[in-house]
Amino acid sequence: MEPVSMVFGAIIALSGVLVGRTMTKRQQTQSQHAAQQAVTAGNRNPQPICGCGHHLVFHDQESKRCQAQVVIPGRWTGQHSSTYRTCMCQGYRGPMPVDEYYAPDLLNGDS
Repeated sequence: MEPVSMVFGAIIALSGVLVGRTMTKRQQTQSQHAAQQAVTAGNRNPQPICGCGHHLVFHDQESKRCQAQVVIPGRWTGQHSSTYRTCMCQGYRGPMPVDEYYAPDLLNGDS
């Protein structure tokens, strides 16, 4: 074999090893980032979201109808610009948030 072809083969093998190591490190950092996002998402309080995707605060207390605006893209209606209309949700049917109450401490010895 010629020495030039052996050097060329060694360069190909070395580049394969380097690419494999960088891809593994990239996958590890992506998995660590995904795990960190899952932990931060788990620490947040659950939000009352309706079936229409809007929060409970957008729904009227008496009629339970959604008051949020929905964007209709122009390509669906054949117009050049987008239009807005009221959400057609009939009412919030999701879980009601638990009220927060103050409970006095029992360990201060006053009881």
